[in-house]
Amino acid sequence: MLNVTFHGVRGSTPCHGPSTMKYGGNTSCVSVQAEGQRPLLLDLGTGLRYFGKQFLSESGNAIDAVALVTHLHWDHIQGLPFFAPVLRPDAHLEMYGPVQEDGTSFMDSVKAIVRPPTFPVDLSALRGRFTFHDVADNDFAVDGYSITSRLVPHIGPTVGYRIEFGGASVAYISDHQQPVDGGFVVPDGVRELVEGVDLLIHDAQYTPAEFALKSHWGHCTTEFAVGIALACGAKQLALFHHDPERTDAELDATSACSASSATQVFVAREGQTIVL
Repeated sequence: MLNVTFHGVRGSTPCHGPSTMKYGGNTSCVSVQAEGQRPLLLDLGTGLRYFGKQFLSESGNAIDAVALVTHLHWDHIQGLPFFAPVLRPDAHLEMYGPVQEDGTSFMDSVKAIVRPPTFPVDLSALRGRFTFHDVADNDFAVDGYSITSRLVPHIGPTVGYRIEFGGASVAYISDHQQPVDGGFVVPDGVRELVEGVDLLIHDAQYTPAEFALKSHWGHCTTEFAVGIALACGAKQLALFHHDPERTDAELDATSACSASSATQVFVAREGQTIVL
């Protein structure tokens, strides 16, 4: 059994206000937990801070967790220096993420972000122990989880992940560049991640009108996300990476218009847990 909890569901930048209270305004962070296994953290956006607060309130133990990072845009890494559990010297965070186009390792890229002048202190000030792994098109195991990573079209090196445990499966594709002409194609790597999955968490940032203006910005429409889920036989689709301008009322309307007889479609909301 897998418990999949959404801690941050926005893309691009966190947002706040009465019009976003229902679905939440924190950026990408999803936890996946199975009994007896370390928690997996899908991306480290500002939602990570709230996962950290929940962990500290529920556990007296030092954290030992695994982060599967899709890419290094701000909205997917910004929560790391605010993740309170790693302020303890006995904490451990094992991190996986992509190498950059210039060959810079994932570790060196993270260290270049959490340091002056972009942050007051460097990563070593967080006191916990960090280990790093570079991934691209890989298949590997973490504890009892079987994990598949595949490169996904976006702006800069980006991967998606598929996690399998005890017969349950979840695929996480937070950022996915739809063909700029508005067409539909399922890249081979994406199909490997999504085929027959129990839950697909997929980028759905743009409306068709927004995509027409930002077709080369690395994202896709809700319709494209639904098409991916249907083409690959995903049982459930969580629409994710909501545009910061998208209001609760607009997301409610999106949910109502996205029904599919073949795939259960819903709009991801902070605090929501799906049991697989």
